[in-house]
Amino acid sequence: MNSKKKISISILAFLMLLSSVSFQAKSELDIKDPNKDKILVYVLKNILTRGHFVVKDMNDNFSEQVFKNFIDGLDPSKRYFTQADIKEFSKYKYKIDDQLLKDDVSFYNLVYNRFSEKTKNAKLYYADILAKPFNFSKKEKIDVDYDKVPFAKNENELIDYWRKQLKLSTLSRIQDKIEKQESKLKKDKKYKVKSFDELEKEARTEVLKNMNELYLRIEELEHEDWFSTFLNSVVGAFDPHTTYMAPRMKERFDQDMSGKLEGIGARLSKKGIYTEVFELVSGGPAWKQGELEDGDIILEVAQGDEEPIDIVGMRLDDAIKFIKGKKGTEVRLTVKKKLDGTTKVISIIRDVVELEETFVKSSIVEKDGKKYGIIDLPKFYISFDDKNYRDSAKDMEQEIERLKEENVSGLILDLRNNGGGSLKTAIEIAGLFITQGPIVQVKYRGQEPIVKDDLDPKMQWKGSIVVLVNELSASASEIFAAAMQDYGRAVIIGGNQTYGKGTVQSVIPINNFYPKFEEDLGAIKMTIQKFYRVNGGSTQIEGVYSDIAIPSRYSYMKFGERDLDGALAWDKVPQAKYTQTNSYQNFSEVINNSKNRIANSSKFNLINDYAKWLKENQENTSFSLNYKDFSKDSKKQEDASKKYKTAFEYNSNLTFTSPKYEFPLFQKDSILKDKRDDWHKSLAKDLYVAEALNVLNELKLKNGAHIVKN
Repeated sequence: MNSKKKISISILAFLMLLSSVSFQAKSELDIKDPNKDKILVYVLKNILTRGHFVVKDMNDNFSEQVFKNFIDGLDPSKRYFTQADIKEFSKYKYKIDDQLLKDDVSFYNLVYNRFSEKTKNAKLYYADILAKPFNFSKKEKIDVDYDKVPFAKNENELIDYWRKQLKLSTLSRIQDKIEKQESKLKKDKKYKVKSFDELEKEARTEVLKNMNELYLRIEELEHEDWFSTFLNSVVGAFDPHTTYMAPRMKERFDQDMSGKLEGIGARLSKKGIYTEVFELVSGGPAWKQGELEDGDIILEVAQGDEEPIDIVGMRLDDAIKFIKGKKGTEVRLTVKKKLDGTTKVISIIRDVVELEETFVKSSIVEKDGKKYGIIDLPKFYISFDDKNYRDSAKDMEQEIERLKEENVSGLILDLRNNGGGSLKTAIEIAGLFITQGPIVQVKYRGQEPIVKDDLDPKMQWKGSIVVLVNELSASASEIFAAAMQDYGRAVIIGGNQTYGKGTVQSVIPINNFYPKFEEDLGAIKMTIQKFYRVNGGSTQIEGVYSDIAIPSRYSYMKFGERDLDGALAWDKVPQAKYTQTNSYQNFSEVINNSKNRIANSSKFNLINDYAKWLKENQENTSFSLNYKDFSKDSKKQEDASKKYKTAFEYNSNLTFTSPKYEFPLFQKDSILKDKRDDWHKSLAKDLYVAEALNVLNELKLKNGAHIVKN
């Protein structure tokens, strides 16, 4: 059976399986109380038990995990619940599975109602505590590893937990203020120094302001938000990447995957009770209109000729709903200008806004008389609802073509911090660098693995390739890097290993299974498959080990899939049939040369020491709340950190430039030019890029291997 037929049959089987869930949901819930919470619980448990990659019984172990996850989700810093509360909640510890089977949310209601009471009390706690000075001469400590800290024995101990946390926040601010004051005094001997008591009062006032803003945001949260926390405790018991997305979260996910939105092109933030313009998106409608500026405060929003709506005090998500809208529609914003405080009505016609930093971009650099291209791919983006919209595979193909026109003789693909995205585009991008063949294997539970091939015989790039990764390169990035490594098509350079997310999630709208419910129920992002390399090994947990490992700040940190609770295990399947390209005649020599350079580099050795130091600090979670001891510890920490201040200071003295096609764009968009200039400067100071260029410069294609022809 060919792979295409296998894929279609497998997907059909999965859809049939889920359609059976839909039938049950509609038939059973029609005769029950159509309560939204119960519908969500019913549909989610059915989808998960039938469609999730892992077959998991909803038993006492499952119940215990949900119990812990939900309480930790509401109270991660042990600020609200006491041991008496936990004891009362514990009567449900091994009954949540039974409740879920009956669509019963009694456990949620008990914990959430208690949590609501506690958050109201908390406003009194912190206000009273911050109303008077702390005693910083007292010898006491706080441990901020809250997994180790037990819940408070009673309300008095709970208030003491609050006191210590607020005292630490105040102490940190005092220390910062004193350091700034000392710095100013060195520059200006006449600078008026404030007393410790004055600085302490300022610090407490700032902490109080932050706490008030935090609780303002907490009060804005609705039942849907808190119930989402509970649902994520349930679905997260299957694996860390299975999540429930409330309607607002689903909208953000779609926007993130496509790199576009419809609206005015402004990033907004909450400032107290106000909605503030944080940044304008270059090339967006607001940027083109020219009147809205960073720092402006939006007071009212009107749709076309309609009456304006006051958004002061409105939660940010709700305010954004009024400001966003369909392409071609008008929105009128009543704005308080940052510069002069005047009020102005600004009319903007909404449009599709492209988030430029999401998309592929490239730069050109010359080294030893040769030109090289570096392509930055922030994510594997795609639009699920617009086939004509740009996606990362099409953009990558076009960018390579443009670089070929510039006569570059090698490519660096920068996948650092690329958390993944679309599997489809990852396969298509890998296909740009080989003739054709398998790229990845995917497996549903209980089924044979499916080989996903690149079927296009065209090779867009035939020259040398170096793939730059780090510990944050995940999912689709790992599929691409693994395929390039297994084929011998590229050198993988970067962190010791990539993140290790080797699972596939599908986003399924909940309303598909209960269409009679008019309100949007959100979606579930559920793990339905695992990735496997063409060599048979999973990318789960292990990720992709670099051919050339370079020290980084993450080298010794607890980081990656392997450190997540409930992460699926590594395993393997049979190897797919593929033929290695083995493109390079001096692959091993280049690898060894690079390893020797790194081992003998004072910079990389310093970074390695820095990574060890960071690991030690990560494990030190106890702080003194005595001012003298805190200052002494801070000074010791600061002195130790000075050794590493120059760790990442570097200049290659290479000049990075944009490809020629961007030059006309800069004449129309000065902000884009500024962003590119900043990027080029950062590339010149990037020692990881410099080493990747050293590797690329040494690579020699085999005789008879594919040679780049421009």
